[in-house]
Amino acid sequence: MRTLLYEVAQTLLTRVTKWSWLRVWAMNVAKRRGMRKAIVALARRLAVIMHRMWLDGAEFRWTREATAPII
Repeated sequence: MRTLLYEVAQTLLTRVTKWSWLRVWAMNVAKRRGMRKAIVALARRLAVIMHRMWLDGAEFRWTREATAPII
């Protein structure tokens, strides 16, 4: 699982073209601490987010703005 989280974080930072708040956060970490530490930090943050999603049953939002539920 750790390897997969690391690969997802690395792909999100290097290959994905769509910007998200997670990517912006990780790029700021990379500026301060370096790309490798940013990848590890992003992998951990993804694990925490996925765990909360699993417990709550919530869906991931690409942006921080709250979207209105579709009725």
